[in-house]
Amino acid sequence: MRSHVILPLLVACALGCAKGSEQREVGDAGLSASSASAVREVASANAHPAPSAAPAPRRPEPLNVILLTVDSLRIDVPWLGYERPIAPNLTALARDSVVYTNAYAASSYTAKSVATMLSGRFASSLYRDGRFFTRYAPSNRFLAEILGERGIRTLAWHGHSYFGRKSGFEQGFDEWRLVPGLRFDPETDNDVTSDKMTALGRELLEASANTGRQFFAWAHYMDPHDQYLLHPEAPVFGKKARDRYDAEIWFTDHHLGKLLEWARTQPWWEKTAIIVTADHGEAFGEHEMYKHAFELWEVLVRVPLFVHAPGVKARKIEERRSHVDLAPTILELMGIESPREFQGRSLGPELFGGAPDRREPILCELAEDSHNPPRRAAIQGDFKLIEFERGRTALYDLSKDPGERENLEKGRPAELAAMKQTLSTAFAALGSFPPHGGTKLREGGRANGPEGPAAP
Repeated sequence: MRSHVILPLLVACALGCAKGSEQREVGDAGLSASSASAVREVASANAHPAPSAAPAPRRPEPLNVILLTVDSLRIDVPWLGYERPIAPNLTALARDSVVYTNAYAASSYTAKSVATMLSGRFASSLYRDGRFFTRYAPSNRFLAEILGERGIRTLAWHGHSYFGRKSGFEQGFDEWRLVPGLRFDPETDNDVTSDKMTALGRELLEASANTGRQFFAWAHYMDPHDQYLLHPEAPVFGKKARDRYDAEIWFTDHHLGKLLEWARTQPWWEKTAIIVTADHGEAFGEHEMYKHAFELWEVLVRVPLFVHAPGVKARKIEERRSHVDLAPTILELMGIESPREFQGRSLGPELFGGAPDRREPILCELAEDSHNPPRRAAIQGDFKLIEFERGRTALYDLSKDPGERENLEKGRPAELAAMKQTLSTAFAALGSFPPHGGTKLREGGRANGPEGPAAP
């Protein structure tokens, strides 16, 4: 939601071309020998390792899937080493799950990141308007529509009124509910909803019309989003904003724990996968920024992600992963093949014991709208390149500088050239286009893009 500043499956040529094509691209770019070497290193890093010779574990029958997303949840969580006990229930579930230690949201705020989760495509390649509280056109095809075509029941419930303002995310859902009494405030979140979210979730999930057959359910818990409020049942970690934020995480986890405790008693539990993640992170002064949106710093786009499912053995996967892989993963868990238009790839093989492959470059974006400036980022090996408006860039070595404090743009020309080519090639493969609706965009242009595909 709004705040203030104070792939991914790409086509083969985007992820690493054949040798002849690679040499042609380097020549066309007019790179120096050292730059060309760095480009070849980037392309080589994209090559997937050979499949494991070990037989794949036996997978269960098609599952139900519950997607639990927590707004503004930072990567600082106990199951990834954070010392404060802010999420005991999710931590317990993570112990029996496949935990991703380097997962990335596709964007740094809800309207664009959720779009990727529900579509298997980056927001810039979806038909959308130019408003900050983005609306997506009916010409898009979302996950629930694909599931509905297979007769699968789909339900969702939410704690913020953006989801009730015809965002387009409701497309295809059989049940789309908001907790009662929400007040829309474009500046912040004034409501306390975790307890109501759990009550509403139980209501929906205990209805035989929803769970008497295969189902997909999505719940988006809001309370960690600013404002950071104190709750009588939550521990007091301190008075600063970060302390109150941690208490909000505890409060949300407390009510998620109640939902999970009840769910374990239901007949569908043993054939249900649970996916837990966040739509984006949250800043507390990093880069002189607070809250989220507007930028693509690591603190905003790195998010927790784990998958708990029958037949899935607990382990940690260190390879970087993106939310663009969530929709194809959900489909595979439910026994459905992904459509060709998806830009991500299922995590299913590695969830069931296969060797994790390398899926870099990892891409993040802010598709320009009324408030967000255009931003694109690519992460490859040690390096992250951020492209700002008007072509400005910044290069960081995440292995040595995870806080992105030192811009290496002037001191590492070869790596800069390689990462620029990686970013440009990867985003070109997405088929991005501008938004529609006529809204004035942040950098002064107008949203005059298409509302749907061109007529044949």
